[in-house]
Amino acid sequence: MTTSASRMITPDTLIRASGPFAILAGLIFAGIQPIHPPDFVASVTTMPWAVIITLKFVMCLFFLIGTAGLYFRQMEKAGWLGLAAFMLFGASWWLQASYVFVELMVLPPLASVSPDFVDSFLGIMNQHPGPLDIGAMGSVYGVLGLLYLLGGILLGVTTLRAGVLPRIPSILLAVAALLTPAAALLPHEFQRYVAIPMGLAYVWLGLALWLPRRAIADTASAIQPAAAH
Repeated sequence: MTTSASRMITPDTLIRASGPFAILAGLIFAGIQPIHPPDFVASVTTMPWAVIITLKFVMCLFFLIGTAGLYFRQMEKAGWLGLAAFMLFGASWWLQASYVFVELMVLPPLASVSPDFVDSFLGIMNQHPGPLDIGAMGSVYGVLGLLYLLGGILLGVTTLRAGVLPRIPSILLAVAALLTPAAALLPHEFQRYVAIPMGLAYVWLGLALWLPRRAIADTASAIQPAAAH
């Protein structure tokens, strides 16, 4: 029983299993942007905030799994540049998860006790600095943005060069990351929409992980003899 189970769990099976996580991460990332509550103190105790921020936290974890799958699918051809892309982009989502955790678990109970802290923390995102000095959290968030930018560009470029996964979403991933600095020139309420192309790229790449061409071809070849019979 154990032997047959271990045979079923192969590296290829694990990589394909990461596909749905990438798809869900992309869907959440793109889907929450138009409905995200405003990043202000009045929002953090509302039900929409609790729902959306919970989805964001799950999304960060799914991005980590999906990005690992993308790297391991093309590891041999992506080389050291691919490893660097995986580490940079993965680190951005690891850091993002910590900020989202604070938004989800720390800010709501502090909203009535220390609204100045909540306002100052949210000021990192909404570009309206609050009254308190919150230490290195603002600087680290800037590092997070740099990791997202460099990691996303590198991941898109190395995926394109490796030629294992589809070209169009690879290009879209790199371009979406490259557009991130330009988003800073937009009003905050419109900045979120720049994330939608990244979400769509991950949905497409996740499908390629989950349903690789070889798996589709094997399924088709198995069906044809059965139909002929």
